[in-house]
Amino acid sequence: MKKLLFSVLAGCILLVSCEENKKDPAISINISFDNTASETPKDGRLLLMLSNNDEKEPRFQINDGLNGQLIFGMNVDEMKPGDVITFDETVFGYPYSSLSDVPPGEYNVQALLHVYETFNLITGHTVKLPMDNGEGQQWKSSPGNLYSKPFKIRVVDKGIENVAVVMDQVIPPIEEPEDTEWIKHIKIKSEKLSEFWGRDMYLGAHVLLPKGFNEHPEAEYPLMVFHGHFPDDFGGFRTTPPDPEMKPEYSERFNLEGYNVIQQQEAYDFYKRWNEPDFPRMIIIEIQHPTPYYDDSYAVNSASQGPYGDAITYELIPHIEKEFRGLGEGWSRFLYGGSTGGWEALAVQVKYPEEYNGCFAACPDPIDFRAYCLTNIYEDDNAYYYDSAHKKLAVPAHRDYLGNIQSTLIQGNHLELVLGDKSRSGQQWDIWEATYSPQGDDGYPVRIWDKMSGDIDHTVAEYWKENYDLRHILERDWDKLGDDLKGKIHIYCGDMDNYYLNNAVYLMEDFLENTSEPYYDGEVLYGDRAEHCWNGDPEEPNAISRLRYNSMYVPKIMKRIAESAPKGADLTSWRYK
Repeated sequence: MKKLLFSVLAGCILLVSCEENKKDPAISINISFDNTASETPKDGRLLLMLSNNDEKEPRFQINDGLNGQLIFGMNVDEMKPGDVITFDETVFGYPYSSLSDVPPGEYNVQALLHVYETFNLITGHTVKLPMDNGEGQQWKSSPGNLYSKPFKIRVVDKGIENVAVVMDQVIPPIEEPEDTEWIKHIKIKSEKLSEFWGRDMYLGAHVLLPKGFNEHPEAEYPLMVFHGHFPDDFGGFRTTPPDPEMKPEYSERFNLEGYNVIQQQEAYDFYKRWNEPDFPRMIIIEIQHPTPYYDDSYAVNSASQGPYGDAITYELIPHIEKEFRGLGEGWSRFLYGGSTGGWEALAVQVKYPEEYNGCFAACPDPIDFRAYCLTNIYEDDNAYYYDSAHKKLAVPAHRDYLGNIQSTLIQGNHLELVLGDKSRSGQQWDIWEATYSPQGDDGYPVRIWDKMSGDIDHTVAEYWKENYDLRHILERDWDKLGDDLKGKIHIYCGDMDNYYLNNAVYLMEDFLENTSEPYYDGEVLYGDRAEHCWNGDPEEPNAISRLRYNSMYVPKIMKRIAESAPKGADLTSWRYK
């Protein structure tokens, strides 16, 4: 009887043990890199990606849209060749917060180490951040980052067992563009930025020269400054017709077949327009000012990024004007751009009112933080959810022109948190924070809201308001700024902007049109049902008008010059045929 009881008991223990193993299999993916990738220890953000889509490598499928794939991330310090880092169910991820939530199935797995460097700031802080390496702060393609080739694994019910991923690849350097007859490339060391960051820091620009530049050495030229995301070369200018061998590509955004062909045709058309006898001769530049936080600095001074506004306006711009015979005076400089560049164009005009003679801001990032997209950072308590006693409704982040939602604010922010903590994701919400926030005790930007919960810090919001809320600054200081800004502000936005940026434009327009004294004497226009980034052309669809920045604003600039150039200004040397 005792033997029978013991046998039954043992069998039950074995059965329970087997059931537990079956119910809770191990979750572990081990990541390392070998000597072929690097022989030195690395700091950075270690990223693990899973994808059930075979079209591209997982690293190229990470986004917060409906087709985004899976990613998990953690910091590593002094990770050495052969060190094994384990990803288990405790590591935060997106869109699944834990590996234990990944549905069963077959996935491509890939790992990437986004390498950080150490900066000893002038403020006395030491921070670790990714240095731009010529790619414009793109973690998935930044030279020097380590990664693995994808391979397939199978996820069973709540389990991923003993997967080993070795990063044995290094993203290669990027070749810098070469000068041509028309386009020159400038790179200068910024003394202001180098002092702030504690190492040599550089600014760059792609310079489009006017027709007859070499044949007219007596001519000096107005300057158009295009602001926006990191440009790898001057865009929208092409000296030959579209490549007949190029395979037409479909644009999902604009629902257009062969949009790549359309882009090349528009670039060639601009080249022909640039050479016409009646086209004004001027210099156009696209500037490069990536920071360790983003692909561009937002072109203003900030606590955590340093004096980029001063460096661009007082170092880079004068250098270019001296090198390429710019007129070099505020009346002859103009700012334009869309989205990030739209905010920058307006912000630079506001921050440096006498150094520029007009801004053309298309679909600008939020210019009134009462409409920080769909969040009022001054009155709302939480950014991720609407205020409600009995239901939880997530705040949208992206829509199409019919209002269909692709992502929410919490989703985009949680993806950023996976890509990097301390505002280091290199993505949109984090760069706004890195630009607008005060510097924290640890040397990194202070959060405007808790990245996990969305709870807003109203003390930080007040700092944003006084320093970077452009509508508030204009209204607060209009008695000082009004005369210098009269006739210089032009804002354009689609009324169905994908990121709800039109809401802030409405608030800015209300001040400019109804309460500014003296009257601002500019324009604010809206595109009917137009998405991001409508730039003021009522005749052409957004897909076309967004390719015509360089020629669209020239007539407005010429009108502004005629109205505002000081007595004795050079209005003739650059108007040759």
